[in-house]
Amino acid sequence: MIMAAERRAEAPKIPEAEGVKKDHSLEALDRLSQMLAEDMQSVNRIIVARMESPVALIPQLAGYIVAAGGKRLRPLLTLASAELCGYRGDRHHKLAAAVEFIHTATLLHDDVVDESELRRGQDSANTLFGNQASVLVGDFLFSRSFELMVEDGSLDVLRILSHASAVIAEGEVLQLATNNNLRTSEAEYLAVVSAKTAALFEAACEIGAIVAERPAADADALRRFGANFGIAFQIVDDVLDYSSREATLGKTIGDDFREGKLTLPVVYAISRGNDVERAFWRRTLENVEQRDGDFEHAVALIARHDGFDASLDLARRHGAAASAALMSLPQNPMRGALAAIVEFCINREF
Repeated sequence: MIMAAERRAEAPKIPEAEGVKKDHSLEALDRLSQMLAEDMQSVNRIIVARMESPVALIPQLAGYIVAAGGKRLRPLLTLASAELCGYRGDRHHKLAAAVEFIHTATLLHDDVVDESELRRGQDSANTLFGNQASVLVGDFLFSRSFELMVEDGSLDVLRILSHASAVIAEGEVLQLATNNNLRTSEAEYLAVVSAKTAALFEAACEIGAIVAERPAADADALRRFGANFGIAFQIVDDVLDYSSREATLGKTIGDDFREGKLTLPVVYAISRGNDVERAFWRRTLENVEQRDGDFEHAVALIARHDGFDASLDLARRHGAAASAALMSLPQNPMRGALAAIVEFCINREF
């Protein structure tokens, strides 16, 4: 990952994706999905099969959250990384399913912890099925992911994905300390993001090199790619929660504000604001005493102190670091597709 000193330097431009027209739309994601469509079909079949259980509520609830999942970006990264490294087997199918189960389990647990009522514009699983069922089905999916890891038989894979699962859990606990805490710093925010989001991106990419039996340098490059990409992705996601349109984003905006989360745009606004503004943040985020018009005022304060631009600047730096990490890997169409995905992430509107 990039260091603090590098973040203070002028933001580098994200390298152009090799062989891919510069595009800020869904083209890059669509292209990657099309390149991996056959592999992804196999992954989806594994996901459906491994959600089966004689306890009817388990496949019902798990199927609901998986069906609403969206981009399937994390398993796509596992498939793409293996393809980039020249892998020609099918081990990565089960491992991509394991990655998706870990991600889905964390979503179920997140929504319970955050008391979220919506997930991507739909009722969250805990709203429909209850908190207890959501937590327990999340545990079931975690267990399924470990079954898939064990079946793969690689201790390296098991080490990487089990470590990522532990780090994600640590990130969840760490976030509890930053929620509603106006003293949260940029470094503390990045620690949460690195654990909660980037750890799984990192692991999803690294195991592609492991199954392809590539040298340690390639595994390290993919690890660095995933870590920086994951941080950039989450920063942009946090910006969009304040700046996007609901119809574009595909979910309600302002959830982070309503839940009192100290995301990067707010961290910048608080650190650069005056006493009156900090009193506003204290009432709305620390005490969660929110009134009509507060969200709009929060957006205005963030914009006044360049919180959106500063956040996106940092996302671009991590995006540039992710793209740079790819340069030592084999030059093929998949490398270009991954570089394009980084650009898509930085410039997306949802």
